[in-house]
Amino acid sequence: MMISKNYDVFLFDLDGVIYIGDKALPGAVASLKRLREEKKAIRFLTNDPCVTRETIVKRLHKLGISASIDEVFTAGWATADYLVSEGIKKAYILGNDQLKSEIQKAGIDLTEDQAEAVVIGWDQNITFQDVHKAVNLIRCGASFIAANGDKTFPAANGPAPATGAIVAAVKTAAAKEPIIIGKPASSIFEKVLESFEDKERCVMIGDTPETDIVGANQIGITSVLVSEQNTLFPAKHDFRNPDVVIRDLKDLFDNEIKAEVRKKPDFQWTEQVKAGVAGIIIKESSSVLLMKRADNGLWGIPSGHVEPGETVEQAIIREIEEETGLVVKVSKMIGVYSDPSSQTFIYPDGRVSHFITNCFQCDVIGGTLKKSTEEAMEIRYFDIHELPEHLLPMHPRWLDDALEMKENAFIR
Repeated sequence: MMISKNYDVFLFDLDGVIYIGDKALPGAVASLKRLREEKKAIRFLTNDPCVTRETIVKRLHKLGISASIDEVFTAGWATADYLVSEGIKKAYILGNDQLKSEIQKAGIDLTEDQAEAVVIGWDQNITFQDVHKAVNLIRCGASFIAANGDKTFPAANGPAPATGAIVAAVKTAAAKEPIIIGKPASSIFEKVLESFEDKERCVMIGDTPETDIVGANQIGITSVLVSEQNTLFPAKHDFRNPDVVIRDLKDLFDNEIKAEVRKKPDFQWTEQVKAGVAGIIIKESSSVLLMKRADNGLWGIPSGHVEPGETVEQAIIREIEEETGLVVKVSKMIGVYSDPSSQTFIYPDGRVSHFITNCFQCDVIGGTLKKSTEEAMEIRYFDIHELPEHLLPMHPRWLDDALEMKENAFIR
């Protein structure tokens, strides 16, 4: 059955899907009109932080496309909505007049003085001094919010720096991660979909894998990529891979083109893969050393990441001494673990990393076990048959594999 028949709610990106510049793309006007005639719900989502919803509606009307203000969701409007939901009254804005207008209409005072939030949008006139002010406010406690994280946008003379370029400058100097509002962040999708109960009847149609497709796959709705090329990313569960590729919106009514919806991954999307290490210390009395992590309150095996210039063995020896006070040597490797369902870690500041973890069995050769450290609220040994309930999700597998190796060693 054609795509148009399978769904009741159609979410559309704008630039590159409905229009480019001031011209509608081939088939866009007729396709949207046909969806209206078939009583489909239509919503328009754009990461452009430089336009108001009223501006978008006027642009669509000029192209002959029916649209109401309630059907349009811009990164600027969603940012204003987020600020209101967080109770923010004062904000410092790095953005153009339309973004500032959208935020002002939400009842928020635009000021540098005692700003509770810094909002990054886009304006070609932003200066280094503006960035400096934003950094100082964030370092003094203001929330760091970005209308989107887009690195570039298309321009006549090639890709031009977008909001993400300004965000990167502020993030580097402020040493803090921003809260991203626009696609692919889930918040804007959740806002759009809150009035629709059945996600299985919703579809996102966009032209950018990193925003439109990742966002749809994260929220769990069908993803359709508008592209002349059918090139996919090599990993099967890469969130940038759509459920189907179409050339233009006319393909929504082609009986030969079907969206074969894949099962959505059960882990958070991340753009970075890191090397990690873990060390299992088992006493002869069959007890294992665990630490209650200060960052999330969960129990786990001493673990961490590999620093530049280290081998994985050097890394786990260093991590264990830093986290517990014990000096160890590596006796054997338990395994290398990379399943993103259990190896994707979300930091308190919102960063997401997928770790490939080298897990070792380690023997204590010195040092003194501390009761707590900067990384651990509590450190102690547990009987391997009476482990605490609140273990980090990946650690039971590591322990099981280590214990199986230990038992097999006795048999040999």
